[in-house]
Amino acid sequence: MSSIATPVTPPVARKGDGADPYAWLQERDTSEVLEHLKAENAYLDQNLADQQALRETLFQEIKGRIQETDLSLPSPWGPYLYYTRTTAGDEYARHYRCPRPAGNGCEADESQEQLLLDPNQLAAGGFLSLGTFSISPDHQRLAYSLDTSGDEIYQLFVKELGTGEVRALPFENCDGSMTWANDSQTLFFGELDDTHRPWKLYRHRLGDASATEVFCEPDGRFFLHCGRSSSERQLLLQLGSKTTSEAWVLDADQPQQAFTCLAPREEGHEYDVDHGLLNGQWTWFIRSNQDGINFALYQAPATSIPKRSDWKPLVPHSDTVMLDGLTLNAKALTLSLREGGLPVIEVRPEGLPAYRVQLPDAAYSLYVQDSLEFDSDRIRLRYQSLNRPAQVRQLLLANGEQQVLKQTPVLGEFDADAYVSQRLWATAADGTQIPISLVMRRDRVGQPAPLYLYGYGAYGASLDPWFSHARLSLLDRGVAFAIAHVRGGGELGEAWYRAGKQEHKHNTFGDFIACAEHLIACGVTRADQLVISGGSAGGLLIGAVLNQRPELFRAAIAEVPFVDVLNTMLDPDLPLTVTEYDEWGNPEEPEVYARIKGYAPYENVQAQAYPALLVIAGYNDSRVQYWEAAKWVARLRELKTDANLLLLKTELGAGHGGMSGRYQGLRDVALEYGFVFKVLGLTP
Repeated sequence: MSSIATPVTPPVARKGDGADPYAWLQERDTSEVLEHLKAENAYLDQNLADQQALRETLFQEIKGRIQETDLSLPSPWGPYLYYTRTTAGDEYARHYRCPRPAGNGCEADESQEQLLLDPNQLAAGGFLSLGTFSISPDHQRLAYSLDTSGDEIYQLFVKELGTGEVRALPFENCDGSMTWANDSQTLFFGELDDTHRPWKLYRHRLGDASATEVFCEPDGRFFLHCGRSSSERQLLLQLGSKTTSEAWVLDADQPQQAFTCLAPREEGHEYDVDHGLLNGQWTWFIRSNQDGINFALYQAPATSIPKRSDWKPLVPHSDTVMLDGLTLNAKALTLSLREGGLPVIEVRPEGLPAYRVQLPDAAYSLYVQDSLEFDSDRIRLRYQSLNRPAQVRQLLLANGEQQVLKQTPVLGEFDADAYVSQRLWATAADGTQIPISLVMRRDRVGQPAPLYLYGYGAYGASLDPWFSHARLSLLDRGVAFAIAHVRGGGELGEAWYRAGKQEHKHNTFGDFIACAEHLIACGVTRADQLVISGGSAGGLLIGAVLNQRPELFRAAIAEVPFVDVLNTMLDPDLPLTVTEYDEWGNPEEPEVYARIKGYAPYENVQAQAYPALLVIAGYNDSRVQYWEAAKWVARLRELKTDANLLLLKTELGAGHGGMSGRYQGLRDVALEYGFVFKVLGLTP
């Protein structure tokens, strides 16, 4: 409980002078700001005090569905199987390995296992986020990185697996990435600039006291990332903005040499590269949008660094199918596609007919979880739907034979057929059809039900339907759940993304409203039963639609919401601002300024009635600063004309992803669900 006396009335933020009267909330670590945030937390505690028993019931209920002590599916690599184990009562999974059995077996031998890392011990009850976990090619060392505050700045460590000795590397402002060269002695890592952008790559040889800068990216729009190719023979340095990219490569056996550019950046040209085998020959594989926005795949001999004119088409561009990515094994190429708003896996085995993976559900999430070793004849897929728990499926590359290796257990009474999963389509104002994924209990079909509608719609991210143990606590109490796949996301390809960014951002908000109206018109729900939710850029979506159509919703939840868009985009010194110009525009340009000001949630709060609102922020959040939520809530308190709940919770020890640890995460969900039941007047 807060040490501050619980206020009887909502905390009222003082209004300062100037165009932004709540700008003083940006004065991090001052006593006035901290006291205000703690007062808001105390106000939330007061208003939700009557739900303590319900929240504990929900927490225990959700926890009771989860197999708390469990073993991940071991992954074979070299002489070992690598895996994690969760134990009841522990917040984090421990990392292990054991000797690899003969053949294709993947059963862990606990009698011979070795504990590699225990995050529970490292966390010591505080915040902990594990960044990189990377075993050296000779399996003798573990490189790992830790964030202990939530600000996404990492400390780097190397552990000698033979002796258990741990060395903290003496480098600061690290992005958490660590990439091994093939000598198992050389590590490459990234450094953050003042705006929290990965901009420099360093090479460090174990035992040295320093590191050597090998690359610097001065353009503030570009992020830097280093990794290993599928073949394990190349190091790949990828530089990317929201619209343009550039790749550099280096022989992983020659880490002292310099990276070489594969194709110099050209504004609007996006590409990425991998290295593998094609018909027995070492080959560069390049996924590029040079022939169309949905990307095509090209090949080039790996005998040298090819010119762009040497790229030969391997998979042509399609106007209707998006090439999202590729996975390389020695004797097969696996394409990750998007078609009709859903993910599709297409396999092209060497010397055999291509095929697409067949699946049982109409709406689902599917991706390659593990390509295993480069020489493996199989890969692992992760598959789930709104009513089907996640499965790891083994796919035999040559013939497409599938085997479910592991299904996430749901303890207690659970029957997937007790829930109905549907794909609906709403019509936007311009006639565009917007997909909706919906799940509810089968016995609630045909009557209006309380509904939790979720949205995001930015950066081309695809919100494919996913299963949630926690969500069953909503569904079993009669609350339906839906995802609005609005423009700005990537569900229907690159064109879908571009139709919801920059000057088309209004489509994202209009699509979400159209989805809500469609669900009401179809009799799935009513406006007085509709709760909406989104986080980060999805919080921007929630804030915008609340200003435009507040009467359409009963309540809203906004997590780490990007609601102070205009002021943030006007400050190039803030983390990520410059890199975001390609997504939102640069408001230094008058036309862009007017456009953003026209929809920015903070600027457009009006003297009108708003639904009940729960807002969550992270004090150490480096992506969306805590003050965006605090300022927005302050302005809402000043102007709104209703008596509905307006609650702000600031996690004072967390960042963008909220509190660390699986049990704390469940308690956060219980708080949110309790708020939903309270404002809907449900008495579960």
